[in-house]
Amino acid sequence: MAISEEQLRRMAQQLPDVSRDPQAVRTRVEAMEKVLERAFVIPGIKQPVGLDALVGMIPVVGDIVTAIMGAYIVWEARNLGMSKWQITRMAANVGIDTALGAIPLAGDVFDFFWRSNTRNLRIIRKHLDKHHPGTRTIEG
Repeated sequence: MAISEEQLRRMAQQLPDVSRDPQAVRTRVEAMEKVLERAFVIPGIKQPVGLDALVGMIPVVGDIVTAIMGAYIVWEARNLGMSKWQITRMAANVGIDTALGAIPLAGDVFDFFWRSNTRNLRIIRKHLDKHHPGTRTIEG
């Protein structure tokens, strides 16, 4: 059964926004950073922690999974047309997080404090605020 162009267009409109629109990119990157770095709060010490630190405790596989998720943020930055220098800094943040996070025990502690995705979000926000000021959001 063939799908007409009109049916395909309607189906595409129903899909979530995966465009390169700066506002859509900001929303996706902020959501990914929250999941990776601040999804939960540890009771007692009130320290936010995300999947990066939790999944990173699983040897090898956890570090690979969180590296791929962190690389997604860098990919989104590339789609925004950010400079090679910014992309390199962001890739280095993910690389440091992955390399040092892979060290048993010490890497888990490092993951708890080194928030590469938060650093990368800061770089993206600075770029968006300068080049696409209409995407700014009020943080509370």
